[in-house]
Amino acid sequence: MNGASQAACKAKHLLGTTRAQCDALLRRCSAAKSLTNTKTLHAYILRPGLIYSPQLLSLLAGAYVACGQPLQARKLFDEFPDRTLLIYNAMIRACTENELAYEAIKLFAEMLGWGNHCPDKYTFPYVIKACRDLCLPDLGFSVHGLAVTTGAHMDTFVCNSLLAMYMNRGEKEIARRVFDMMLEPSVVSWNTMISGYYHNGCAEESWQTFKEMVDAGVKPDTATLVSVLPACGHLKDMNRGRKVHQLLEDNGVGNSISVRNALLDMYVKCGSMTEAQSVFDKMSEKDVVTWTTMINGYILNDSERQALMLCPLMQIGGVIPNSITMSSLLSACANSYLLKYGRCLHGWALRQKLESDVSVETALIDMYAKCNCIGVSYKVFLATSRKRTLPWNAILSGLVHNGFAAEAIELFKEMLSEAAVPDSATFNCLLPAYATLADFQQAMNIHSYLVRSGFLSKIEIVTGLIDIYCKCGSLDFAHNIFNGIPPKEKDIVCWSALLAGYGIHGNGKVAVSLFHEMVRSGVEPNEVTFTSVLHACGHCGLVDEGLGLFKLLVENHQTRPRSYHYSCIVDLLGRTGRLEEAYNLVRIMPSEPSHAAWGALLGACVIHGNVEIGELAAKWLFNFEPENTGNYVLLAKIYAAAGRWKDAENTRCMLNEIGLRKAPGHSLIEVRHM
Repeated sequence: MNGASQAACKAKHLLGTTRAQCDALLRRCSAAKSLTNTKTLHAYILRPGLIYSPQLLSLLAGAYVACGQPLQARKLFDEFPDRTLLIYNAMIRACTENELAYEAIKLFAEMLGWGNHCPDKYTFPYVIKACRDLCLPDLGFSVHGLAVTTGAHMDTFVCNSLLAMYMNRGEKEIARRVFDMMLEPSVVSWNTMISGYYHNGCAEESWQTFKEMVDAGVKPDTATLVSVLPACGHLKDMNRGRKVHQLLEDNGVGNSISVRNALLDMYVKCGSMTEAQSVFDKMSEKDVVTWTTMINGYILNDSERQALMLCPLMQIGGVIPNSITMSSLLSACANSYLLKYGRCLHGWALRQKLESDVSVETALIDMYAKCNCIGVSYKVFLATSRKRTLPWNAILSGLVHNGFAAEAIELFKEMLSEAAVPDSATFNCLLPAYATLADFQQAMNIHSYLVRSGFLSKIEIVTGLIDIYCKCGSLDFAHNIFNGIPPKEKDIVCWSALLAGYGIHGNGKVAVSLFHEMVRSGVEPNEVTFTSVLHACGHCGLVDEGLGLFKLLVENHQTRPRSYHYSCIVDLLGRTGRLEEAYNLVRIMPSEPSHAAWGALLGACVIHGNVEIGELAAKWLFNFEPENTGNYVLLAKIYAAAGRWKDAENTRCMLNEIGLRKAPGHSLIEVRHM
């Protein structure tokens, strides 16, 4: 080889090396989103002697897109002397990966318009993703059709993109057809189906797809487990969850923190805090999600104090709480009425600068309200943004909880003037205030607002309105609203609300008739329903009907009779003079008789002048409620009616000896236009 040939060969080698280095550096600039370094490399590439290659130019354009300079990338792209399919694919990919989906679609349309290139298996995945990101279902269908005509639809990557697009739109059946046509679904394909079914509310289908995957001999990976474990938790199927747990242990794919967190969440949702704690204790690494999951788990399982005990351990572990953690801890304080601990958490939230997060604001308002510090709760509310709905809902609920029904209604009017937008939760918090006031005019006002704003399509709001009219004594209005609910939407709550309304106002026969109508409609009665209808029977003296319903409760339903059900029957028998039967029922109650049962019996003894049973009932009540003056007064009445004036006087003297005073009675009326 002569000297000239050697020099040319050496130059070619150096040139290839330089291009390879630029290639690697541009990839790094794109990943790091470094605009300065991208421009430096661009200047270097423009040096004489360095020959452009389509790959190098596409990488340079992609780097500009990644650095947030789509116009510069487009300018560079427009200067390309020969726009190859490789360059188009690189630009479309760069735009899609950098959240410039619209630009990606424009490039794709331009490529098709020129007619020089046919999209291939490297084009379609990113175009389909762009359609998904832009929520363009019709365009997505068209791109799918084009992929079929080119034959690219059988490529695994193209199919995976189609699966993700269809699942994201809730088109589960189409996604399944695409999946079934795949010759060799990859792990990603299976994972997309498992996750897609779960996120579309089909947890059972998600599990069955996972089972198919295992049966097909495809080895699950981390993403598979993170997708299927939430489905097990949603189904509350402990056995399936344990099988997944065993599988991940056997295959050694459960070491990542994301899998362990998913496993923890599954056990929490299945209500097995023992197994959740076991998984938690074995975790060598714990992040804020781990701690928050355990805290929420104990709260969901009514162990708020154990949830709060995790807080100092989390601090010792050096984990900083996020807004979800803080909200959960404050919720635990609210449920346990731990004001002192809640104040400490408030201070911690301030130090962590979390106090302005809407979930933390809402949790603070709720915590102070439930701990009966409504003044502090209102101060926290005043410091929030008045445009967000959640804090308004929390303070409205807090006011109602603390007995400030009128103030809650006035604050709701202020909410509307502040241009905050009420939602269904707003009215779930507010409607009990109208029920408490039992003001018919106010009820009509809120009813009109609900009609105008379109909220009467929500069954829980309609139920609240029925309850309001029942409390106002407007049973015709309540029943008309109830009749307007489609039969399939009438749940146990709305039946119970109307039934209780008739019972309270002494319409026992209508209440019993409604109960039987409800059962015939296929709605299963619960404890509250039975309590309401038994109360109705007691108020109206419907002994046979009440005893028949109590027998139905005992024999034909899974609902176990509670102490308050027995109290209703005691009241029913007592009102009709069957005191011996009432007393015997109290004696054979499966649990210790409540003060309500003894109180009903004592009240019946006053009506029917039974001294012997009245004395027995009073003895128990004096132990249960030593400060309840009504029990002493009732016993004194029994003695007085029997002519035992000395015993009556002695009983009244007991009030003075204990230092009790009978509260005076009062009544309340509302007078308008005064």
